[in-house]
Amino acid sequence: MQDVHEIVLGDVTVARVEEMHGPIMPADQFFPDLPEQAWKDHRDTLVPDHLGAEDAMVITAMQTWVVRSAGRTILIDTGVGNDKTRPVAESWDHLSLDYLGNLARAGVRPEDVDLVINTHLHLDHIGWNTRLVDGDWVPAFPNATYLMPKVDVDYWNPANNPNIVGGINENAFEDSIAPVLAAGQVQLWETSHAIDANLRLETAPGHTPGASVVMLASGGDRALFAGDIMHTPLQVTHPDHSSCFDLDPDQSRTTRLRLLGWAADNNALMLPAHFSGHSALEVVNTGSGFAIKQWGPLPRY
Repeated sequence: MQDVHEIVLGDVTVARVEEMHGPIMPADQFFPDLPEQAWKDHRDTLVPDHLGAEDAMVITAMQTWVVRSAGRTILIDTGVGNDKTRPVAESWDHLSLDYLGNLARAGVRPEDVDLVINTHLHLDHIGWNTRLVDGDWVPAFPNATYLMPKVDVDYWNPANNPNIVGGINENAFEDSIAPVLAAGQVQLWETSHAIDANLRLETAPGHTPGASVVMLASGGDRALFAGDIMHTPLQVTHPDHSSCFDLDPDQSRTTRLRLLGWAADNNALMLPAHFSGHSALEVVNTGSGFAIKQWGPLPRY
């Protein structure tokens, strides 16, 4: 049987285009306060797509959701990017990956993209906003409007935040955000933003100050493009535990519980930004917490 690479949600189609996937860091570093026993108890769910079988390394994907809605081609998040100088993230330094080829296999040329949505502005969600041409960073999607949360644009601008130098997002504003701003292709938003009749952006702070999610309501279908509210399926059953990359763990926890509740109440398909293998899931409220109801695998391009 041939893989089905797209799913249909009401009047919207969704495909997953992967930039790369693999182990990112040890579980006890990624989630410092998550008990080791929890990883053991849920091993059958996590291995091999979300946790290494032998080394307890968390496995994640860098990927884009390709959404076709209301006659437009929309990209949600754009990965790490090629040729970027990333001194604090050596494994992402000066990459040379066939992301644009993967997009092409999904039927998307750069000039076809109408809208790019950065759920937040960490370096692994904005990298393909731009590409290097003759030594200059230019928008990778020349006809697209880029939707960016204003709070994050302000926060990650080194002119406002000198602590960015030496941190995970060093150089990211200069090579992946500023060129798109200079090209006049950015639309900033705050609080919430209606994308079209099927999609809307909502704030989901905690991971970053301006972090957001995309909610889908089309026909009888509901979905949540969940950004980085979760980095492992273990956070469904253990939502109180935040990753080491959440700038405000308490706020992140509040956001995660709220959105897990919304997804359970609305029977919504959740599509977190970094889940590899089984990339989408439905959750259920057990009365004392949450559990995975079923997986909705979406093969990658």
